[in-house]
Amino acid sequence: MELTSRVTALCVVGAILALVLKKTSPEQALLLVLCAAVAGLALLADGLGELTAFLRELGERSGVSETLFIPLYKTVGIGLVVKVGGNLCRDAGGAALASVVETAGAVCALLAAMPLLRAVLELLMELMG
Repeated sequence: MELTSRVTALCVVGAILALVLKKTSPEQALLLVLCAAVAGLALLADGLGELTAFLRELGERSGVSETLFIPLYKTVGIGLVVKVGGNLCRDAGGAALASVVETAGAVCALLAAMPLLRAVLELLMELMG
């Protein structure tokens, strides 16, 4: 809860300062937003490390192949990066660029999920044959 409050406070203060700065210097406002986003993500580093360790342990204890968990993690990571990147593009006035980022994210997520899709296909082929 404390971490959420700190990240939220940082981002809200960054957004408010960027809003004030946007009138006189839109470029600096965008850089401020970008710095606030990076700082917010840096605050999450410890929590992400702990979460990653738990997910690794979960995979080991469940007996499910790691090759099935890795695409899931990659897909979630891609989704998070695309969400932040797309919103930053929109804030900078680049709606078309945001669409490209989102399209690239969808393609990359499908590519990352390819091992899962192949495993499902193999299972279906075994069941049918």
